[in-house]
Amino acid sequence: MDWGMQNRLSRIIRPDGRTLMLAVDHGYFMGPTTGLEDLGATVRPLLPYGDSLMLTRGALRYYISPQIDTPIILRVSGGTSILSKELLHEGITVSMEDAIRLNVAAVAFSIMVGADFERDTLLGFTQVVDEAERYGIPTLAVTAVGKALTRDAKYLSLATRIAGELGARIVKTYYCENFERVASTSPVPVVIAGGKKVPEKDALQVAYNAIQAGASGVDMGRNIFQSEDPVAMIRAVRGIVHDNLTASEAYEMFQDLKAQNAAQAVPA
Repeated sequence: MDWGMQNRLSRIIRPDGRTLMLAVDHGYFMGPTTGLEDLGATVRPLLPYGDSLMLTRGALRYYISPQIDTPIILRVSGGTSILSKELLHEGITVSMEDAIRLNVAAVAFSIMVGADFERDTLLGFTQVVDEAERYGIPTLAVTAVGKALTRDAKYLSLATRIAGELGARIVKTYYCENFERVASTSPVPVVIAGGKKVPEKDALQVAYNAIQAGASGVDMGRNIFQSEDPVAMIRAVRGIVHDNLTASEAYEMFQDLKAQNAAQAVPA
């Protein structure tokens, strides 16, 4: 592995082998998602606590200061919206030249294993891998799941292993029962997606369970930026990922920080 690839991976996955990614790339197919109407204002207070920021090139250019130190994971797939009958039938939307121009630490592409258009997304993904590897840029494979597919260990381990075999350096997938099988059969680090918004206590429990089952981290979005207190939530998740907090300890931390932040917001 060349120096550039190692350097970029080491910026995303920290020396403890763990990572906390902040995902705010939802707008490329969901539009102005709740909590991301002003993406810059939402993200700025969260940046000190995330190991990387996952977003689109438009969001990066228009909302994020080029002076930040946070590594960028650039979404390079797209082509459909939430209105499409073929959700996530994605192709390449960003050239590697533009990714290099934006000085990204990694690029992300969604694959749809088991869908009617599986072959399209897998071949598009391998094209991205070829181009990214040429310049020492890691590729993050996002194992998107259609409504007709089951998020179980059999399916997720299949999709995750395929992504690794095709050249992904990191795979993002969903947590499920028997997640140990998904993590242990992947040739590369696996991070879990945060998924739809759930109560903070539940989201923290999923993050804890995933880490205990062998995940290298989490790539969480809505369960952070749509939280009652996004800063308190990302700090609690970070406690699980990097400080080995239990889910109950992290939830207690969240509640304490939320109370402190609320007290500080009250005018004297």
